[in-house]
Amino acid sequence: MRLFDQILGAINNPSQQASSGQLANILNTVQQLSSSYNTNPSTMQTLMSVVGGYVRSGLQQKRSREGYDQTQAYVNQYSGASPSPQSVSGLFSQNQVQQLAQLAAQRTGLNPNMIVQMLPILVPIVLNLLQSGSRAQNAPSNPQTSRNNVLDAFLDANGDGEVDIADVMQLAGRHLGQSRF
Repeated sequence: MRLFDQILGAINNPSQQASSGQLANILNTVQQLSSSYNTNPSTMQTLMSVVGGYVRSGLQQKRSREGYDQTQAYVNQYSGASPSPQSVSGLFSQNQVQQLAQLAAQRTGLNPNMIVQMLPILVPIVLNLLQSGSRAQNAPSNPQTSRNNVLDAFLDANGDGEVDIADVMQLAGRHLGQSRF
């Protein structure tokens, strides 16, 4: 899986921000969210897949309107494990939020309103995963390493199902020896 390979490459590259600790924090946040909302891991995986697909589409639109650098800046600004309603409103219209919630509800059986409540946590988690390929703050500036290869792999997916956030997180869990996701 190209995206996960890019994440592993970023973990092994000291000039990029990724770390095993970052992956572990992302997985733990998803697991805590699953517990808080009383959902099982497979339901959370399905939800992450739907959210990841919408985030990819939103970031692709942002890149086409505002350019790559603004898209990377958005990922950097809103990635994390803290709730951020701005991360949702900056990517999606209210109509898109409702479409996402309806599709996720159909696929998971969760209440659409509960899904909308979870989005300010889920979107920053996806962005945090994408930020892993960003240049580390102490890394020397180099045009060849200034692009975020994790974000590039995510945005340039051709829609064939190869890039799926839930699959990436499952692989990350295996990589870290955590089988809970």
